[in-house]
Amino acid sequence: MELFTEILKITIPALIVFLTAWIILKNMIRNEQERRRQEIIMQGARTVTPIRLQAYERIVLFLERISLESLLVRVSTSGMNAGQLQSALLAAIRSEFEHNLSQQIYMSPQAWEVVKNARSNIIKLINSESEKINPEAQGIELSKQLLSRVMELEKEPTRVAIDFLKSEIARMI
Repeated sequence: MELFTEILKITIPALIVFLTAWIILKNMIRNEQERRRQEIIMQGARTVTPIRLQAYERIVLFLERISLESLLVRVSTSGMNAGQLQSALLAAIRSEFEHNLSQQIYMSPQAWEVVKNARSNIIKLINSESEKINPEAQGIELSKQLLSRVMELEKEPTRVAIDFLKSEIARMI
């Protein structure tokens, strides 16, 4: 019995030291892994954030380019009739959109949906105002009709989208 108690006197402290060391090492390893994971996340954020900001910049530029005022200045030429102007406006919007389609990867689904809605609303506006005018009328008539319709709106669809994107960027930064 005395031998048993001597063995216990030696093994119990050794077990306590072993368990303490094991728990400390386990916690240290877990903390180190967590620190590395956080470091990787931060490195990813440092890489992705500038790319995301560039995507938002490009989409804001897209929205500015498809605003009716900008479109009419760029696309309208003298001698165009209303039908030709409508086609040219829609082609310009489609081209701009296709050029910036890949930016949706870096945007939130809500932001991309707002951008698509702005594009659709501009197209609807062009088509609805074009229906009111004879396609053979001068293009300037369609331009006047579109600009007067935009003036009636509380906010142009592209402006609504730009404001949404600005607020999302503010939350991101």
